[in-house]
Amino acid sequence: MNNATDMFENLIGQYKGDGPYLHDGERKLIDAASGTFNLPLGYTNQRVADKLKQQIDRCTHLSSAYTKPISDHILTRLKKHLPENIDRIWLRDVSGSGAVEGAIRMAQKYTGRSGVISLFKSHHGQSLATAKISGNAFRLQNFTSSIDGSIKIPTPASELCNKESSVQSINSITDLEDFINFGSCGNIACIILEPVLGNGGNIVLPVEFYRQVRKICSKYGIVVIADEVQTGFGRTGTFFASTGYAKALKPDIIVFAKGAGGLGIPTGGILMRSALDCLESFEHSSTSGANPLSLTALNETISVIEEDNLLQHVQDNEIHLKNGLLALQEQHELVTNVRGLGYMFGFDVPSAQIAGMAIEIAGKHGLIIRGSRYGKGRAIKVRPPLTCTKAHIDEIMNKLELTFVELAKTLDTLQEVA
Repeated sequence: MNNATDMFENLIGQYKGDGPYLHDGERKLIDAASGTFNLPLGYTNQRVADKLKQQIDRCTHLSSAYTKPISDHILTRLKKHLPENIDRIWLRDVSGSGAVEGAIRMAQKYTGRSGVISLFKSHHGQSLATAKISGNAFRLQNFTSSIDGSIKIPTPASELCNKESSVQSINSITDLEDFINFGSCGNIACIILEPVLGNGGNIVLPVEFYRQVRKICSKYGIVVIADEVQTGFGRTGTFFASTGYAKALKPDIIVFAKGAGGLGIPTGGILMRSALDCLESFEHSSTSGANPLSLTALNETISVIEEDNLLQHVQDNEIHLKNGLLALQEQHELVTNVRGLGYMFGFDVPSAQIAGMAIEIAGKHGLIIRGSRYGKGRAIKVRPPLTCTKAHIDEIMNKLELTFVELAKTLDTLQEVA
């Protein structure tokens, strides 16, 4: 081997996964963030890996002209996990950003309108269009993009694990109809919602908000898109949040990606009502969309979730994860507002700076956690792989305890110096 090859092997070879654990050459870390929330089965799963190896030996690319029957097969497998009105699939993407853009195009073509309603703090992708509709304006500081008629509305207060629903959710419902009537010029094609706002800080939208959004959008002929890039494929304890906690939303379109690839294999797709299956193949596609590796990972991930009873596993262990975080909140004044469902939880610390410190200290204790809003938010997210057991959850809680004991001491020291 030449020097360049040796260097590459040394760089990439230092990382090795083992279920929920990541070895980085120096440390063994338990990953309580599931990578970038795209490793529902952890870093390794023998079943999925074996299927991928077999497919590599067959072929790694096929034109979408050959893969439609495979996509239809996957739709057949997913139907039992979908709302009754969802009966079509568009499988031509390898990312959530691409799939969200496809869903918007469907809504625009179907309605003949262009505008998109989205929420403050929402995150719908990395492309110009999806960044534009996301509720984090700082990401657009150096870029220009526009989708005519689009508006953003306030996000209701999150449902918390130890508090009743906030009346703010009712105010947000009133605001939505006011925005449609007074701020949209009748040009709204769709509203897009994450059932739980992931990047925004693990904000769990109130069920009544879903119900009223569906009612108002039906009244005005607005397409409802559920962005389940983070909540799909078992993350909230049901296959999609739209058939569980968020079933009152009754979406017209569901977008998925991230966890659909099982071990982080890039894939993305759109599920929709038949009337919204309105795009020509040339109107939304990508070169690697529905490639054989993505399809293989997607199909086998469905099998693992079903055959290993991972949905029931997450439901059974949700209370253990929640109670662990509530106990952490009770013990540490730095921890507030525990919220979440399934294996998708979060909590707040006093500031974004303190969140960054907590993440760094956690790493020293062998724990991977993630923050919110690209480091600008004060939320910390705890989302272990769906395969994690109660013993894994206990390990995560122990490391969080060590993290916040050290963080409190560090802050006290800094305050004394100041």
